[in-house]
Amino acid sequence: MSTLADVAGPLTSAQLGERVGAHPDDLTAVRQAAEESGLTVVEEHGPSRRIRVEGPADTVKQWVDKVPEHVGEMVTAVLGGTSPQAYPRSMVASPHAAGVSYTPLQLAEIYGMPRADGTGQTIAIIELGGGFGQSDLDTYFKGLGLATPNVKAVGVDGATNVPDKAPNGADGEVLLDIEVVGAIAPKSDILVYFAPNTDAGFLDAITTAAHATPAPTAMSISWGQSEDQWSQQARTSMDDAFADAGSLGVTVTVAAGDNGSGDNDTSGSGAHVDFPASSPHVLGCGGTSLHASGGKVSSETVWDDGGQGGATGGGVSDTFPVPAWQTNAGVPARSGGGTGRGVPDVAAVADPQTGYQVLVDGQSMVIGGTSAVAPLWAGLVARIVQLTGKRVGLAQPTLYAGVTPADASTHLRDITQGSNGAYNAGPSWDPCTGLGVPEAATLQAFSGQPGDIGAPATGDGGNTGG
Repeated sequence: MSTLADVAGPLTSAQLGERVGAHPDDLTAVRQAAEESGLTVVEEHGPSRRIRVEGPADTVKQWVDKVPEHVGEMVTAVLGGTSPQAYPRSMVASPHAAGVSYTPLQLAEIYGMPRADGTGQTIAIIELGGGFGQSDLDTYFKGLGLATPNVKAVGVDGATNVPDKAPNGADGEVLLDIEVVGAIAPKSDILVYFAPNTDAGFLDAITTAAHATPAPTAMSISWGQSEDQWSQQARTSMDDAFADAGSLGVTVTVAAGDNGSGDNDTSGSGAHVDFPASSPHVLGCGGTSLHASGGKVSSETVWDDGGQGGATGGGVSDTFPVPAWQTNAGVPARSGGGTGRGVPDVAAVADPQTGYQVLVDGQSMVIGGTSAVAPLWAGLVARIVQLTGKRVGLAQPTLYAGVTPADASTHLRDITQGSNGAYNAGPSWDPCTGLGVPEAATLQAFSGQPGDIGAPATGDGGNTGG
């Protein structure tokens, strides 16, 4: 298979297919082998190098265990199954907590986002369960003083937009994602891709979204699981898909997890990072605890509720090596020795006790988790692309430029206090909040020019709770 990271972009899906897509002869050979084995080919896509098949469970299992020898070199992974592969990275604030909460518009002001509304941009959101109703969207955005964004559900592999009417469940994840993206980039087109919660469904949602026409400006993913709970085939296939997305000019933002440096490990084997946030081809998004009033920050630290209410994920990958753009950032050794890709890259508020005001299944709620950070950054990317006229794609080479342990990013506000368990925050990059949180200078990283900051011109954003 061709190396994808070296492909110049942004390209169209057809152009990418010409450079690194599956050769037609290989597609034909694999299709014929599958059909000869008793499988039915239901979809094939050369640019993303995928063939989707259906058939008896025993036949599929034979392919999983051993691909026919004469096509073995053409097949890098056989994915499928029925068990849930990933989990949402959102948390509902405790009803008795006396915390602080914010609307996304208030956060746009607090983080100095450039003044824009996402006009001309498309944002994809990946969901593996739950759904949304139009009435929730209309009510929520009316409350912010905004017109309801153009939101469309897209089914993948038979999944559809089916609200489970459980505000604390998958619906909470779906509505959180849409409402954060839609508030920050209200004039963008928002496509919500619903897929089965399997490794194959997850991969198909990513590739379907990335290869859509037009290709999205950003793709937000708030689902994941500890890196060690994925098969190598699944990790490799999804990482290739994310590399494709970067070549197509898509910035993929992914939640880094809500269970601290252990990432909900029950084996006692130490620190783990969350995947797909650990892919070097996505922007890993960690979390903070934020206290602000009147658009001004009084304190912002690493999100860690001491085991009672979660903590930001972050650490060092056991699977992916240190990317070239992170070489000088000071990524520490893994808990088991050696080094790897450091997670996260960036951060924003995620503590549910200083969380996001949303509406889910008719209920006003405050939700946090790094699930909220991924759509916040996706909306910010849409604003940046609207203003600069240039797709961001893989953002890290720009954001990490000049960063060393002694030199923090000049494009983000560094978070230097707090811990997520095994790791402590400190000057410059760290495995808790990465390079830091957005500020006015973030736009300058991609434009070279300062921008007009603040929330969109429309919408009053509501009131900061306290």
